Amino acid sequence: MWRALLLMFMFTLTGLTNAWAQPKAGEKEWAAVIEAAKKEGKVVVAGSPDPVMRNDVIPKFTARFGIAVEFVAGRSSQIVSRVETERAAGIFSIDIFLAGPDTSANELYNDKMIDPLKPLLVMPEVADGSKWKTGKVWFVDPQEQFIVRAFSSVATLLFINTEHVKADELRQMKDLLNPKWRGKISTEDPTTTGAGANKAARFYVQIGEEFVKNLYIDQKSVRTRERRQMTDWLARGTQPICLDCREDDVRPLVKEGFKVLEIFEIAGAGPTVNGSPWMLSLANKAPHPKAAQLFANWILAKEGLETYAKGYGSATLRTDVDESFLNPGNIPKKGVKYFDDTDWKWIVGGRHENRDKVWKLLKAR
Repeated sequence: MWRALLLMFMFTLTGLTNAWAQPKAGEKEWAAVIEAAKKEGKVVVAGSPDPVMRNDVIPKFTARFGIAVEFVAGRSSQIVSRVETERAAGIFSIDIFLAGPDTSANELYNDKMIDPLKPLLVMPEVADGSKWKTGKVWFVDPQEQFIVRAFSSVATLLFINTEHVKADELRQMKDLLNPKWRGKISTEDPTTTGAGANKAARFYVQIGEEFVKNLYIDQKSVRTRERRQMTDWLARGTQPICLDCREDDVRPLVKEGFKVLEIFEIAGAGPTVNGSPWMLSLANKAPHPKAAQLFANWILAKEGLETYAKGYGSATLRTDVDESFLNPGNIPKKGVKYFDDTDWKWIVGGRHENRDKVWKLLKAR
């Protein structure tokens, strides 16, 4: 009897040892993705011209997997126009989109330019719900299959050059309407699709039509479609209040000693979170499907997402990403009610409606 029990114990122990020695199913599937992607040798990613992509993300991905990344950089509207033209000619050149919420929802998704991504997220640390603040990868589309939101940061309300504007001069939103600031406020052109129009639409719904009219028309806010021009004006103090400068553009100014302050909230406009810098989706008929799958998984993993977050300055939705590099104001606080500028219903409905009202108001002047 004791011999039989001993033999049973030995067989059980041997089975456990073999099980421990075998890679888990998820790890085997992930290894197969890497092998197939390396055979394709290349992935084509379309996104905004963020320096962090070229300087940090792409080199790290290529060093990790030995796969080249062709980066198609441009405004979302430019990229969509290119894709539409190519597809009309039967050309499918893009694998991955890193696009803004408007483009992702209202063009890529609505025009059926993307395929379900959810079944392809097999990297163990991506599929593990405990690695996400939301308990799982957050698919924002109605089917929860196509578009991933990987970031949730408190949005910058504006930047000021404190050599020209003191923080206590802007305690309330109506302080922006002080005649002292006429011609001193810069904005991304609010009469075309983009960050400027999106912010104006939010002001319209939160504060009202009269405020938008006063800010953008009566205050003679200076408009541009070149975001780095706004950063230059901010640094030189010609327009020391910037409504739409980006944190990754401004950060070098701070390092160079410019007195620039990022402001997240002013009385009269509730705090806002958004999913910047991008939403992730998979192009249909991707020319490099396995390399696309590999890149999509990696950019959502700790290494990829942390690299982008550090370079851009946004809070991710992963639980294991270092956030010590962030401005504390970027990190959403528990118990605070935020206006979510990347909420699906707002993107496909409310923002459009209010943006159209802004355009009608501004273009009529």
